[in-house]
Formats: sequence, structure tokens, C-alpha cells
Amino acid sequence: MKPACTPKLLCVATSKVERLVNLVIALLSTRGYITAEKIRTSVAGYSESPSVEAFSRMFERDKNELRDLGVPLEVGRVSALDPTEGYRINRDAYSLPPVELTPDEAAAVAVATQLWESPELITATQGALLKLRAAGVDVDPLDEGAQVAIASPAGVPGLRGSEDVLGILLSAIDSRRAVQFPHRPSRAEPYTTRTVEPWGVVTEKGRWYLVGHDRDRDDTRTFRLSRIGDEVTAIGPAGAVTVPDGIDLRKIVAQTVAEAPTGVHARVWVADGRATALRRAGTSAGAQQLADRGGEVIEIEIGSTDRLARDIAGYGPDAVVLEPQSLRDDVLDRLRAQAGVS
Repeated sequence: MKPACTPKLLCVATSKVERLVNLVIALLSTRGYITAEKIRTSVAGYSESPSVEAFSRMFERDKNELRDLGVPLEVGRVSALDPTEGYRINRDAYSLPPVELTPDEAAAVAVATQLWESPELITATQGALLKLRAAGVDVDPLDEGAQVAIASPAGVPGLRGSEDVLGILLSAIDSRRAVQFPHRPSRAEPYTTRTVEPWGVVTEKGRWYLVGHDRDRDDTRTFRLSRIGDEVTAIGPAGAVTVPDGIDLRKIVAQTVAEAPTGVHARVWVADGRATALRRAGTSAGAQQLADRGGEVIEIEIGSTDRLARDIAGYGPDAVVLEPQSLRDDVLDRLRAQAGVS
């Protein structure tokens, strides 16, 4: 009969995992072999053993478990002058071969890297290594103030230069706080301040996007991270943001940045004799006056919402989106940004 799951058993299980992680860190960091006695006195999780015999049984179980997990644990003499048996992990055998990642996989690794580089984890790892050094174990030196070196995936499109922005956004999403930041629709346009309730960050075609509720527009909005300024600030109390049930963030982003035809059409009024390229891209739906100006309404199939909004905004008052409302709002946002109006 299996024992009941109690807080005490859960605590023991967690302690075991921490102990194994500490052991791996120690055995990877040493240049030579560490004796069992040094492990007992220096690696967190073993000093609580009530006796040497209890430690020996625990250590044997841990060694077997590491080997079962495929960790290349080696046994050898501590030195040429000391025949005492010691332990270490073969770094070459332990390291992974080169890994080829897709852009989306690389993006996921980059997010994990951001979390790994948090002060809490860095401090914990450094503390374990410093304790070994203090005990006289010869580990690779850590320069004062140095951090554990973990390389971010190289060449992740859309993230370079936005690492700090990503970190702040992830923290705000985790704590359910709203954020405020400067944003511009394109590189050629000025920044305007946006206040957003962040729901999540996803990648699409190698680019990073924040999805959330834009309080200023009172609607769901998508923001490319590369177009968000560095001054991102979490505002309001924790827990104030509620993510809608069943929301599909990837679908929202895919629809926003879709390159292929979506089957959704926009109705746009264009002035007579103006916006020739826009007319050619659409189909006439009939003549119509707007604000005493002659023109016609054209229907255009939406491929990339972002690109279409940019094209329409480029015509200023000569092209006006009638529907859908989301495209109309995007165009108005761009025109306001160009005019310097928030």
C-alpha cells in the first residue's frame, strides 16, 4: 500500500531533488575528484544525515540514481599522493552535442534563459559553488560579481535589443499587473504612451509580440516587442489583471500579422483621383461621398493587418477605413502618432 501524500513526504521529495542538483553542481565544478567525506560536509542536503552510515546509504542511492539518469559519474583517486576514492562528473561526456533549433524553439529557450538568469537562481548557484570553495574543494574560480554564464540563443529574430523589455513584461504577466510603455507603429513614426493589461508574450515567424487589453483603446491589441521603448513600467496592484478564459494568444497574433489572405475584407473609402495603388489592390463597391468629397468604397482582402494599416495611413485623409473597427483603430493610432497626438 502506497503511503499517503503528506506535506512531510512532499518536503522530503523536494529536499531530495535539491540535494541531487547540488551534488551535480559540485561534481561538475570540481577539477579533480571529491571524496565522499568532503561531499558529506560541503554539499547541501547531506550534512543533515544523523550518522556516517546514514550518509553512506543516502549517497549510494543518489549515485545510482544519477547513473540511471545517464549522468556520467566517475570514480578515481583524489591525487597521485592520496589513494582515497573520490568522485566527479565527466564534463565532455555530460555535455550535449550541438542542437539545431527552429526559430520558435530558439525563442522558447530564450525565454527560459531570461528566467534562469534571474537573481534568485544565480544567487543560489553561486552560493553552492562558494560553499565548496570555502570547504577547500578546487572548483572553477568565480570572479567577484560574476554570474553563471549561460549563452542566450544567437540570432533569435525580433528579440535582440528587447531582452530587458521581455524581462519586465514577463514579470508583470506573472504578477498580473498592468504595464505602461512608449510604442510606435513603425520605425518612421514617433512613440506614444500605451497602457496595457498584458496577457502573454508569444512568437510568430521569429518575431516577439505582446498581447493584451489596451486600456487607451478599450480593445485587444498586439504589440511587437521591437517597437516598444525601453521605459516599460509595471503599474497598479498585483493581481489586478485578469486573462480572459479560453483566450488563444497565438491565434490573435497570427491573424494580426498574417501574410496570406485571411478571407476577411476591409471596406475603405478613397477620394476621387487618389490612392491609385490602393484602388488596384481592391474591388470597387460603388461611389460614395464622405465629408463633401467625392470618392468610392473599395473592398480589400486583409492579408497582413499591420502592412495594410501602414499603407492606408500613408494616404492621410484620402483613404478612410470604414470597417472592420480594429483596422480603423490601427490606422487612427498611426495618424495620431504622426501628428504627435496621444
